[in-house]
Amino acid sequence: MGLTALPEDEDRAATVAAVRALCPHLCENDIAVSPLRGGRGPATARMQRIDAERYGRTRNHLEGAVTRLSPYVRHGVVDLAELRDHLLSGVGGAKRAEKLVQQLAWRDYWQRLYADLGTRIWEDIEPYKTGFPADSYADMLPDDILAAETGVAAIDHFLRELYATGWLHNHARLYVAAYVCHWRRVKWQAGARLFLAHLLDGDPASNNLSWQWVASTFSHKPYFFNLENLQTFCGDDVDTRFASNTPLAGSYPDIHARLFPLLPPREADAQHKPRKGAKRRRRAHH
Repeated sequence: MGLTALPEDEDRAATVAAVRALCPHLCENDIAVSPLRGGRGPATARMQRIDAERYGRTRNHLEGAVTRLSPYVRHGVVDLAELRDHLLSGVGGAKRAEKLVQQLAWRDYWQRLYADLGTRIWEDIEPYKTGFPADSYADMLPDDILAAETGVAAIDHFLRELYATGWLHNHARLYVAAYVCHWRRVKWQAGARLFLAHLLDGDPASNNLSWQWVASTFSHKPYFFNLENLQTFCGDDVDTRFASNTPLAGSYPDIHARLFPLLPPREADAQHKPRKGAKRRRRAHH
């Protein structure tokens, strides 16, 4: 469910207690209550704070200027057309809002695919492009992933954040999905179910098709990353030291060879390189 109830907010605390009493099965293993406030008021306030230009520059960074409006969009508090019109009517218009409007278009695209696919959204759209057949992937998530105790510090951090808040930055979602599918060789469906169980903005369209893109069943190649990428895009709150994330360390060709030994060697490509101008964080503990 998500976050710790704010003790000074008696109404909120009472609401949390009432929901737990009505739905005890929902929190047997999850006592957190997300701090995200629902309703039209908080959604409108977030819309007014959008800096579309800064979003375009920083959206790949976990500390970037993302909107965090996805839960409100997911539950119909704000619709895509309304958000688009709000962005296009702002200072700078279409050019300034281009990157963010593109993301809205992707979300609309996922929904249209979902309308066409229906329950087939849970099936592999294409075969894996990893060199491994689907039956070589595990059906269930290992206990250490479920417990956020993989021993890979960054992945454990993201899983704990997911469990505690019901939200993750999109880049962190890609990192977790790649780790589950490629480092641990677990079917994307297992990871997709985990996300849907915890994400406040989770829906099968954006969620499942993004997992399939990472897994390569909805893409021409698998998505993966390395420790340098983490160090570039993560904030100071994420432990990205080599000693804490050893399985993620290495060049892209090296990791490709480890993860996909049945595929021909491949050099690093644009998908895996930080954007031009991206500033790598160099902290003393790295």
